[in-house]
Amino acid sequence: MRGLKKQRRIQIIVVAIVALAGSTALIGYAMKDGINFFRAPSQIVEAPPPPTETFRIGGLVEAGSLQRGQGEVIRFNVTDGGATVPVTYTGVLPDLFAENQGMIGTGQLVDGVFVAREILAKHDESYMPKEVVDALKEQGVYRHMEEGEVPSGS
Repeated sequence: MRGLKKQRRIQIIVVAIVALAGSTALIGYAMKDGINFFRAPSQIVEAPPPPTETFRIGGLVEAGSLQRGQGEVIRFNVTDGGATVPVTYTGVLPDLFAENQGMIGTGQLVDGVFVAREILAKHDESYMPKEVVDALKEQGVYRHMEEGEVPSGS
């Protein structure tokens, strides 16, 4: 009788471990397309990701690089002060999107050009995404605005 209880406990533990491993694998599989890693332009130039990888790029929209093409195609460059990556986007840009301002885009790198499917811009004069600030600080470009200071380009 005692051996039967011990065997039953071992079976329950093994089934629980298998169920936990299976559910972890299913969660990981379901999230693989939902996780987009952030990369600064310097990281992209240094080690370009494969064209099949979706990731986020962030930095400042380079002054003088914004070009509107035929229809809704927009071209511009994103920089972190250390490197510049050309970006194309088809669609309507956010209202607060401007040159010399922070942005984050989600998309893929195709033949050296970041093809964005989503563009996010800062939401007020003082906000910049943490990832962009960190990338700019790493390049020695970021300068925190003092209270009451008017940002350039606005």
